[in-house]
Amino acid sequence: MVLAKICGIKSVHDAQGAAVAGADFLGFHVDLHGGRSLLSADDAAKIIAGLPQGVTSVVVTSVAEPTRLIELARTTGANILQLYGDATPETILKVKAALPAVQIWKVINISGSEALQKAQTYENAADALALDSAPKAGRRGGTGETHDWGVSKKIVSSVAIPVVLAGGLNAENVAEAIQTVRPYAVDVNSGVSNPDASKDLAKVEIFVARAKNL
Repeated sequence: MVLAKICGIKSVHDAQGAAVAGADFLGFHVDLHGGRSLLSADDAAKIIAGLPQGVTSVVVTSVAEPTRLIELARTTGANILQLYGDATPETILKVKAALPAVQIWKVINISGSEALQKAQTYENAADALALDSAPKAGRRGGTGETHDWGVSKKIVSSVAIPVVLAGGLNAENVAEAIQTVRPYAVDVNSGVSNPDASKDLAKVEIFVARAKNL
């Protein structure tokens, strides 16, 4: 079964609602360049501390320095760091050495065939790859636009680590995306969000159900 991540959580209400809807991962934007649902590390920590068992916390950030990433993981209590930006494979290995219980997902922006080669450079460092659409208007993610799923499909078949598919997903296209790409998990933010960036929990429920083919 494909797993579902609901990203851009910024309140206890949305976190609990997404958990009840069956989300496997909840994403929190902390120090994310261009993020719309930004939280402080302390505020993210408070929400993460109250998550029900079985829901995995993901701090999404563009921080690229090992020391800051280690501090961020410790402050928030996150299970996973999802890295946008310029974190190198060497950076990821340093963080994993310091925090062996914390997974690292590296975001690869899909903007052409070169994305496959970039994905492969992180294969021996990251625990998973998160494939997102190219940045737009200064925003690292949450653009609401899909990318070439054909490239994502090639990456899935070319790397030995799990691949999380993001970028413009919603309840209407998630089943097709899964059928095309065959990812480990799907990741949605704007596709289940209200104009104020809070979550539309009815959309979250439908998205999760269709992602898991329930």
